[in-house]
Amino acid sequence: MGKNYKQLSLEERTMIQTQLSMGFKPGQIAQELGRSASTLSRELKRNGWVRPQQPRCPGRPRLAGGYRSEAAHTQACASKVKPRVERRLRPGAALWDQVMRYLKAGYSPEQIAGTLAAVHPDLPSLQVSHETLYTAIYAMPRGELRTEVIGWLRFGHAKRRPRARGEDRRGKIPDMVSIHDRPPEIEERLVPGHWEGDLIKGAYNRSAVGTLVERTTLFTVLARMDNASAESAVKGFGHVLNRIEAQKRLSMTYDQGREMAAHQQLTFDTGVKVYFADPHSPWQRGINENTNGLLRQYLPKGSDLSGFDQDELDEIAWKLNTRPRKSLGFKCPAELFTPDAFDFKQHHAALFALGA
Repeated sequence: MGKNYKQLSLEERTMIQTQLSMGFKPGQIAQELGRSASTLSRELKRNGWVRPQQPRCPGRPRLAGGYRSEAAHTQACASKVKPRVERRLRPGAALWDQVMRYLKAGYSPEQIAGTLAAVHPDLPSLQVSHETLYTAIYAMPRGELRTEVIGWLRFGHAKRRPRARGEDRRGKIPDMVSIHDRPPEIEERLVPGHWEGDLIKGAYNRSAVGTLVERTTLFTVLARMDNASAESAVKGFGHVLNRIEAQKRLSMTYDQGREMAAHQQLTFDTGVKVYFADPHSPWQRGINENTNGLLRQYLPKGSDLSGFDQDELDEIAWKLNTRPRKSLGFKCPAELFTPDAFDFKQHHAALFALGA
């Protein structure tokens, strides 16, 4: 149903009854009213109209087949007031109170849906999908209560567009090679040189910084970009990748963002083979996603990232690369990625000297 759709009025229903009694066909009536034929078809079916086969007798008009305008209009008004199915999730209901307690405790709608299904496996009336939760929250009347509830969400956006399961609104990238076709050595993370990539975007998505993380050593590289276009991505990623020796730039795993539409040119410029993760599957690039979270300390959300030049981005990356990591046995990424060029003991001593 379109946004500009108007329900049939009593006058239109009266005309429908009158013209049916005169022998007009539903399609003709719809055209006369400026309505679609399907609107008339559903209206007549809802109200028990049956196409008459023969006139009652010669010279007498056909009956309207059971359609009565006043009764049809009364039924339509009653249907508008009372929903066909009473909403399970509404303010004041027991399920609503449970959901509010979970939200206030910091649960996400998806976590709430999973928890309710686990706690009440035999009570469908106490279960609800996360999309229904989002819909109910954002359908609340504007006011302090709605603002407070949305504020409990981890990402308290003022509006939300529902997303169908499995839906992907992005255009297809030509000649993609799936992450599932990666060689085993990339998955096993035994040999350095295989990277995960992404973009960190600034305020209003008007600026961006490219991020690359080496899967084995967690070594991080940042790339300055003019914008989030495919041309800028090739230029930015190509510049920083070509600074790395060839045997340590073998492949990159990326999401299906449109900025990587020119991945073949990037491969030609750098020799790096690009693989693409599945849509809506950030865990397939979990190392990069985690690193992006660490980088937000230096590149905060809502800030303009265009003010950082490449030297400043290199300094930020170096701070991460010289920080000990638990997953690396408290060694630094730089210590593993460039063992001949970085000495952690000297770096540690320099930090203490600087502090003194």
